[in-house]
Amino acid sequence: MRQLFSKLFNKSFLKKGILPLFMIYYALFTLLQAASVEAVLSQNEVVEGNTVQLRISAEGDRVEFPEIKTIGDVPVLGRSRTQQTSLQIINGKSTVAHTTNLILTFTPNKDMQIPSYTVKIDGKTYQTEPLTLKVVKSTAPSSVSTGEFSLTMKADKHSVIVGEPLLVTVYFSLRSDVRLSDNPQYNRPAFKGFFVKEVEEEKRYVQGDHRITELRYILTPQKEGHYTIEPAAANIGIADTSRQDIFGRFFGTIWKSIASNTLKIDVKPAPQDTDLVGDFHIEAHIDKSTTKMNKPVNLTVTIEGDGSVEDYEMPNYEIDGVTVYSDDAEVTTKVIGNKLKSTYVKKFVFISDHDFEIPARQLTSYDPKKKEVRQLKIPGYTIHIETMKNSASAMQTASGKKDQNGEIQTNLNLSKVTNESAGIKKTEVVQTAWWMVILAFLAGMVTMYLLRLVRWKHTPSPFKESEALKILYGHMSEDPEAEMMVRRLYARKNGDKSVVIDKKELRALVEKYRGV
Repeated sequence: MRQLFSKLFNKSFLKKGILPLFMIYYALFTLLQAASVEAVLSQNEVVEGNTVQLRISAEGDRVEFPEIKTIGDVPVLGRSRTQQTSLQIINGKSTVAHTTNLILTFTPNKDMQIPSYTVKIDGKTYQTEPLTLKVVKSTAPSSVSTGEFSLTMKADKHSVIVGEPLLVTVYFSLRSDVRLSDNPQYNRPAFKGFFVKEVEEEKRYVQGDHRITELRYILTPQKEGHYTIEPAAANIGIADTSRQDIFGRFFGTIWKSIASNTLKIDVKPAPQDTDLVGDFHIEAHIDKSTTKMNKPVNLTVTIEGDGSVEDYEMPNYEIDGVTVYSDDAEVTTKVIGNKLKSTYVKKFVFISDHDFEIPARQLTSYDPKKKEVRQLKIPGYTIHIETMKNSASAMQTASGKKDQNGEIQTNLNLSKVTNESAGIKKTEVVQTAWWMVILAFLAGMVTMYLLRLVRWKHTPSPFKESEALKILYGHMSEDPEAEMMVRRLYARKNGDKSVVIDKKELRALVEKYRGV
């Protein structure tokens, strides 16, 4: 790419006015390959007494890290430095990226703020973002720190109402001097009668002379009753120290089975029939209140708070004469301390050729702690559609106004042009058009390269049906084929398996409108 630019810079016509444009493109290209720095913690929450690693990664040829002896007021216990080199091939062009990592190990004793650090890369300075580290006390029962290994199950609540989530944690404890010959074969509890969400991030730490692994599950009861959660189980493969090869390595395995305790959970009926159970608030945002005929209007609804939204589904809007689409909700669930934090994001798309109203909505949420019902309101919206008549009037107003005889008067001043001046004018127009053609051609080449580079790295496949649906939304009114394809895709999205999508036709339509 740099060779391409250097060749273009040598062309004489670039020195006559096009050079600044290419300098902008070159700056954009350089920005895509610019140096960068990032600070990351091995974990954002750590059990008191355990170590944490701070990794500072810098991308560039020459990297200078600061001398860091303490993080906050905590001494650095260990440091290491690694380097990585990767080769990227994009459109036949190869690029070498150098990454240098500084890894610092420390043991925090309380919540702390990791400061911003200054790193020099290729002669320029860069700043890392500050980070927050939370230190918590171990929640593992004392019984897990006895014996060679154990499984223990614990719930944060034993009495809940229907729809109220609880957190169940399975603790796997292994004494530090026990050598495993293979990974344990783990079977989680069945959790019958509950919606289950497994917390993907495992917690690992040391407690006394045992290594502890926490496996956490968010349970939401489906109906009232008395439930017994059956035990978790595991097979543990321990190295047989009585069998060694000539090099002193253990090659035998002794398998042992272990099981956790059971849990009793009492589920009571909800005092009132509500949409959600927990402490939630709601926000709604619409991208526009005025649009053109058959152009999409997007409404985004976000529900956040303490509680579970895993089994909640917001119903679609039904408005006469308006086509309404909706994506699957995006649900994010995190466990912070012993609290369950949830976010529910639902998007709706409205398409119409006339003015319409998006009606207001109201959801209800029961807060078990405050024992009260809250109203969560989504406001209504009035959407104005600009028709062809309105557009024509706007054009007429912009170009001029009518006089008393009904003729349109404009502000344009027309003057006669002599044949001589007309000839000069014609020559100037031809010359300007030639420069414009050259400019457009060269700028287009560079722009297409940059767009391909960015799309190759970041754009999801447009031929996935969900992505194709988003691309074709806004072209329904101008293309009957696009409208028919959108209706087929939406039918498939709603579970109609009888609808068959022609992949070649879908690809052609997406290629036609992608980027339009």
